[in-house]
Amino acid sequence: MEYGNVLVIGNSGVGKSTLINAVLGNDVKEKALAGTGTSGTTKELKIYESDAIPFRIIDTIGFEPSIFKRHAAIKAVKKWSKESAKDENSDKKINVIWFCVEGTSSKLFPESIKSLSKATALWKSVPVIVVITKSYSVPDREANMQMVRSAFAAQKHYAKNLKGVIPVVAKTFTLNDTAFAAPEGISELIDATNAVMPEGIKAAAKDISAFKLNRKRALAQSVVGASTVGGATVGAVPIPIADAMILSPIEVLEINSIAKIYGIKDNEESKRFINSIVEVGTASAAAKAAISALKAIPGINLAAGVLNAVIAAGFVAAIGEGSIYAFEKIYLGEKTLDDIDWIKKFMESRLSSEFVDKVGKGMQKVAESGGGKNMAAMISSVVVQLFAPGGGKN
Repeated sequence: MEYGNVLVIGNSGVGKSTLINAVLGNDVKEKALAGTGTSGTTKELKIYESDAIPFRIIDTIGFEPSIFKRHAAIKAVKKWSKESAKDENSDKKINVIWFCVEGTSSKLFPESIKSLSKATALWKSVPVIVVITKSYSVPDREANMQMVRSAFAAQKHYAKNLKGVIPVVAKTFTLNDTAFAAPEGISELIDATNAVMPEGIKAAAKDISAFKLNRKRALAQSVVGASTVGGATVGAVPIPIADAMILSPIEVLEINSIAKIYGIKDNEESKRFINSIVEVGTASAAAKAAISALKAIPGINLAAGVLNAVIAAGFVAAIGEGSIYAFEKIYLGEKTLDDIDWIKKFMESRLSSEFVDKVGKGMQKVAESGGGKNMAAMISSVVVQLFAPGGGKN
């Protein structure tokens, strides 16, 4: 595969490593810097790539806070680029720059853009995409994007290079025991980067679609993990769970977050579809029958609160994984949001005897574990593994 090169720069703590992992996924490989001609370069730069996408990412380690470190990193990139050009080694040419600025520090945008622009003066005509990392506040996003554009406009020699401003949440960010900010913007960043790559390197539409689908699935499963922790926390009450209604707020957040990852628009049609999923997972006959069956499992030596936590976590995980499957079908055009009967029947099937068996295994595993300090996280880990694709077979 012929790779393009994306240079990633930004202040220390802005979240570059998290961003790189979110874009490239679990099969990311760190590559050695070859032909740099300087022993110090490998300390300042790291290259990451994946066999699934035709651009590698060059991370400028130590860009901030030290001026010395910043200059060392930029010097290393310049040396690498110049020596590659001298050797006619075009596969090391910088094709795109990601400027990473932190959404929670928007007041620093103008100064950060000015500093980063100076640092990358060598690449005067390279397309730039500004990535607003840690963009947790939805109401602030438009204002933050405008601040970035204004800061770029002030850099007249560089303003023409700006090809996109993309707010991103690179991984599920836990706000409290029952709330989180779900991943966003990763697919948009992949699309924007591929769009400005040279024609000979740009990925084919079908290849980039397959890669993005993989990333959507992984990011959606991180939402299920965070939601399941919330379910275990809410469910850990000392009295028996009468029904699953107490999980409704967590499941609504979970399902909406997964829908957003798959690009499902927020409208009346999607609300009806999502409400149908929530109804099955909280107040349906299937949910009530599952709770009754779980209470009747003999030989489980767990305190009432722990038992309830496992049951609650099981509901949230089952509904989450079911939602991933459903929204993926819609994303691929195999189902539509009008298929209300289908989604109800499908979700009811998620709460059948197989569901009871999996949660029963979870109860047993938790009982055997002996507990721990963070019981909700432990329960979530056990349950998520059981409900992940292929889980619970043994």
